[in-house]
Amino acid sequence: MTNISNSMFESIRGALASSEEKSSGPTNILRTEPGNTYTVRLLPFASDASKTFFHYYQHGWNSFATGQYVNAISPQTFGERDPIGEARYKLYRGNDDEKAMAGKINRSEKWLVNAYIVNDPVNPDNNGKVMILRYGKQLHKVIASAIEGEDAADLGAKIFDVSPNGCNLKIVVEKQGDYPTYVSSKFSFPSEIPGMDDTKAEAAMSNLYKLDEVFTIKGYDELVQMVDEHIAGSGDSVEPSQPNVLPAATHAVPAIESVPTPAASPAQPANDSDAEIKDLLAGLDL
Repeated sequence: MTNISNSMFESIRGALASSEEKSSGPTNILRTEPGNTYTVRLLPFASDASKTFFHYYQHGWNSFATGQYVNAISPQTFGERDPIGEARYKLYRGNDDEKAMAGKINRSEKWLVNAYIVNDPVNPDNNGKVMILRYGKQLHKVIASAIEGEDAADLGAKIFDVSPNGCNLKIVVEKQGDYPTYVSSKFSFPSEIPGMDDTKAEAAMSNLYKLDEVFTIKGYDELVQMVDEHIAGSGDSVEPSQPNVLPAATHAVPAIESVPTPAASPAQPANDSDAEIKDLLAGLDL
């Protein structure tokens, strides 16, 4: 049976600490539906434990030119200049029509992690497979607390252990208004994964996804073209008005202290409460 070593967990913890200092998804992402509870066991990226998580920002909106949904990973994920964020900020500073346009450009914060599916009540064919768990701020609080928060003493490395000493994550998906909520999700007591043995554990650890390669990352010029085609709609570049570069997201989970509502940034002005609400709600989905 594969157990997570202390050194591996310390590598994950170290990458987590360092993160404080510094379209439609693929079919291998676990899909969840309200009214169901999904049981998974998180998996460490053993060859480079610091890449156990991929933390990223994403823009998505219905094109103002074609009406089709378009999205892109924000370069702010890597601490780089973001043409879409700059165009969005410029619209927020414009007239009422432009502010309304800005409010339709959604910016969300997400995390990815490999997970062994113990029970998918909607798609049981997923049981026993390694899939990607994509989650927002609510599940992030649960996971970050287990790694380095108030639950770390009881959980810690156990959440990455596929042996009977490991703890499952129970993802409880409920509905609050028009949005799913995950506030009832939690890690369970140590338990054996049904049917798990050394061979299956080794197979699971050999079939992990490279999370930083899941999405196609567009370059700066490609993002400028997206702004031209789907925001400006004129074929002329929207002159970026705020070339600030934010700290990069990292492949590790930021500590729980970084979870509260983000302060205003160039991509999210503090004086626009509707935009802040949109960004918060965007973080609630998987």
